[in-house]
Amino acid sequence: MDYGRPALADALAVEYVLGTLRGGARRRFETLLPAHATLRAATQAWQDRLLPLSVAVDPVPPPPHVWQKISARLDGATPAASTTAEPGGAWNRLSFWRGLTAFAGVAVLGLAALLANPRAVPPPIVVVLAATGAQAGTAAAPSIVASISGDGNTLVTRPIVPVAAGADRSLELWAVPTQGPARSLGILAGGSGTVALRGNVMAGVDTLAVTLEPPGGSPTGLPTGPIVYAGKFSL
Repeated sequence: MDYGRPALADALAVEYVLGTLRGGARRRFETLLPAHATLRAATQAWQDRLLPLSVAVDPVPPPPHVWQKISARLDGATPAASTTAEPGGAWNRLSFWRGLTAFAGVAVLGLAALLANPRAVPPPIVVVLAATGAQAGTAAAPSIVASISGDGNTLVTRPIVPVAAGADRSLELWAVPTQGPARSLGILAGGSGTVALRGNVMAGVDTLAVTLEPPGGSPTGLPTGPIVYAGKFSL
């Protein structure tokens, strides 16, 4: 793999800085940094863009089970797996992936507008939608970055790497409120899209999710397929 290619270096660096590059892939990236100037430059550039703006993020205390797993790993033990499963599949396990801020996470970051005019322009909200299916947690797991404009009128999505749903499926984006049914925000072609947020479509919403639906989107107006990406945020 040619790590000197700027496009590849940039794609890896943004995942590393956002925290979506995990496990063996993250450790491999860190071992490559000393020998690849292009990787170091890309990583530094993303850190310069994003990390100074993390002051806008409210601290989120991890749940107790996270500390238990960390303690078990430090002690050389393997934490016991839970044998309790929630009924209803992934859609009814919103509490599970809403808590995955470590990789699906959600960061409220001020981007260029905040740097240029911090008092006049509210910063956008950036949401990382991480894979929730079989690839979740692997080096190959893709992710989609969604940005909600500071005025709350527009949402733009871009994949970190290209994603495809297949010829007989569509990727549909949903706004998921804390109560009530999910609201469709439209179809994402290859993970990319621009949505005009009209009315109260984002009222009470704290999660974005992407499902696999029939061509053209859900025929019922509600999610019918599996959740393939999800991310939590705070307005």
